[in-house]
Amino acid sequence: MFSKNAYYQKDIEKVISAEIDWTQLQGKSILVIGASGMLGTFLIDCLMEQNIKKNYNISIFAMGRNRKKLEERYSDYIAHPNFHISVGDVTEPITVEQPIDYIIHGASNTHPLAYANDPIGTIMTSIQGTQHVLEFARKVEGSRVLFLSTVEIYGENRGDVEAFSEEYCGYIDSNTLRAGYPEGKRASEALCQAYIKKYDVDVVIPRLSRIFGPTMLTNDSKASSQFIMNAVNQEDIILKSKGNQYFSYCYVADAVYGMLYLLLNGKKGEAYNIANPAFNLTLKNLATKLSELAGTKVIFDLPDKEEALGYSKATKALLNISKIENLGWQPLYTVEDGLEHTIKIIRNERT
Repeated sequence: MFSKNAYYQKDIEKVISAEIDWTQLQGKSILVIGASGMLGTFLIDCLMEQNIKKNYNISIFAMGRNRKKLEERYSDYIAHPNFHISVGDVTEPITVEQPIDYIIHGASNTHPLAYANDPIGTIMTSIQGTQHVLEFARKVEGSRVLFLSTVEIYGENRGDVEAFSEEYCGYIDSNTLRAGYPEGKRASEALCQAYIKKYDVDVVIPRLSRIFGPTMLTNDSKASSQFIMNAVNQEDIILKSKGNQYFSYCYVADAVYGMLYLLLNGKKGEAYNIANPAFNLTLKNLATKLSELAGTKVIFDLPDKEEALGYSKATKALLNISKIENLGWQPLYTVEDGLEHTIKIIRNERT
């Protein structure tokens, strides 16, 4: 498990005790692509907790490019008969030979410096990677794909809505380096629809808000992640703007709960927003809440040229979650709990 911290253990327990019909996953096999990422880590810990404590016999295939990293992250599970490491790059054909019931495609560059420093990889992981996932899925009868998309596909708010519903489409300047991430996700969603039409592949698309949590990558350059690490280290929080950007956020435990819920209840071919309205915050408010938890202060500083290349131009990106709420899903966490748990768990991992 990622952490033995009591808060992390409670988060895992809270998710697996939520409104999920675990009997649908009993005895099934799940391929998690992007297994060493923030979402993949928390998801696999939830699944393995059900295997260990309730013997659900869920076969988990954790796929990533780096075997050593996977073995270190999942050292507690290596000897478990239901856990399997699968080394592979999603930009190449998937070679898992065992039958797979559920495929969760979460491999992606997900932070600004990665978009700027690896622009081709950002695009190809989305488009080519998604094609390989869909090609694999169409050869496995009865499989279901969960393709993790993003709030970024909505582009800039045109000023005509308060929050994005799943039908909204805002402006993206495609002739920029930064466009590779949202345009890659948009194209990948279209590719999912093409495979549904031609091959009847079963795909559901969660569109995730900005996610934070203790399992985030240490090199994550998103503003929220940087603020969290400042709070963990009890440092002043550096704000690279006036902080008026107004975004939807979601704690990783709520995001994984939403993913599992859609895996089992989402309608084929549909996209669903996942966010927590309690976490609709300006960057300044987020920074202030974290600084208060850490006992530090907020400092304003402008980004350098390289940093600016990867930053989103969006200033308001809130998600309307009515569609997933109509399926019966509700987020579990308050702002205070999500931020506090994140800081305390990361601090615990560093001691």
